[in-house]
Amino acid sequence: MSEEKSAAAELKEKLLIRKKSGTKKLSKEELAKADDFCTGYCDFLNNGKTEREAVKTAISIAEKNGFTEFDRTKNYSAGDKVYVNNRNKALMLCVIGKNGTKNGVRLGIAHIDSPRLDLKPNPLYESNELALFKTHYYGGIKKYQWTAVPLALHGVVVLKDGTVKDVYIGDDENDPCFVVTDLLPHLANEQMTQTMVKAFNGEHLNVLIGSRPFSEDEESENVKLNVMNILYQKYGFKEEDFMSADLTMVPAAKARDIGFDRSMIGAYGHDDKVCAYPALMAAADVKSPEQTVITVLTDREEIGSEGNTGMKSTYMVDFISDLAKADGTELRHVMEKTICLSADVNAAFDPTYASAYESNNSCYVNYGAVITKYTGSGGKYSTSDASAEFMAKVRKILDDADVIWQTGELGKVDGGGGGTIAKFVANWNADVVDLGVPVLSMHAPFEVVSKIDVYETYRALYEFYSFV
Repeated sequence: MSEEKSAAAELKEKLLIRKKSGTKKLSKEELAKADDFCTGYCDFLNNGKTEREAVKTAISIAEKNGFTEFDRTKNYSAGDKVYVNNRNKALMLCVIGKNGTKNGVRLGIAHIDSPRLDLKPNPLYESNELALFKTHYYGGIKKYQWTAVPLALHGVVVLKDGTVKDVYIGDDENDPCFVVTDLLPHLANEQMTQTMVKAFNGEHLNVLIGSRPFSEDEESENVKLNVMNILYQKYGFKEEDFMSADLTMVPAAKARDIGFDRSMIGAYGHDDKVCAYPALMAAADVKSPEQTVITVLTDREEIGSEGNTGMKSTYMVDFISDLAKADGTELRHVMEKTICLSADVNAAFDPTYASAYESNNSCYVNYGAVITKYTGSGGKYSTSDASAEFMAKVRKILDDADVIWQTGELGKVDGGGGGTIAKFVANWNADVVDLGVPVLSMHAPFEVVSKIDVYETYRALYEFYSFV
């Protein structure tokens, strides 16, 4: 009997998937590296809650690592590092490879926008001697999660003369913060009998911002006037200037360690800055790649990648076209040989809500970077499905480098689903697959990830950029 068990054990080792948690595979030294890497990631999160702030922070990191702004009139050599800033809301970082673009490029693409509450163009109003902001939510949210939590105001106001006013208030412990109020349970009998979709609607996401009047005279809207005067004194803009502003309410909380063992990170914006930072650092750390490497930190993914800073725009392929022209080749010839990791998150298996997942095809906290062969919903609608050949190539890259990784789908079939930018990259005839970090409480104001998974995603992107 013992021989039969031994034979079975050997065959299992050879033939069956036997994934182990990263907590069991990594040494204490490797775990320390993961923790150290995530210290930098938390700084990136805290300083980059909006896409504008993420671009600004990423450029600072890039310049410290030798990147300079791209000049299409210059000739670049292998090892040169350049970046392209697209309207302060999207960023590309490029490391010129020894073979240039002739054999395609290595793309790593992550998005830096996250669900939030954007201010409407005419947001400020007063009601019953309270001042409030009207908002229009951005991306897929559960509206009730955004009530009764501290919020901060971030963004820019641009005056008619072009002057840019940076607005940043609510995150410093000495700042005031803001809140969307909710109905007390004592009066919420009707609300609590409704579905969540009906009980919380977009027009109820009004942010409380003040209650004291400017003066005691009989002028109406004195509280609104007082708030506007405070903003004018601090930032120098008037109510009409809201119409040329990108202002948003984001959770005021900073990134925090989660758990007695500090093994996880809780924060706003993991989706998808938890992949953007590893992609950024992989580009910073790669040395003399064979093929040209491009990290794209893009915008607008949460609303379908629309607009001139999203992946439906041509800004990325226009840049690749410039590189191709300098190499004496054409864009279409570069793209057909290009391979891409669409660095985006997946839903980590949550035992509290196990019925929403199919356990054999879910991803798990601490099991490393997750490869998502396809996303979409229903019968694989609105997705790119990576080919078997490309999946085999990615598997080999990761396994040869001992990267910890897993596979996963986004919940049960017909249970919902979601999309990423992979399908837009595939439209340019490149091979692409999603790879990223499993996330708990995705799209909530406070999401959770594993430090191991963040670090292994960095390692996966680095090895993808570096392999010959």
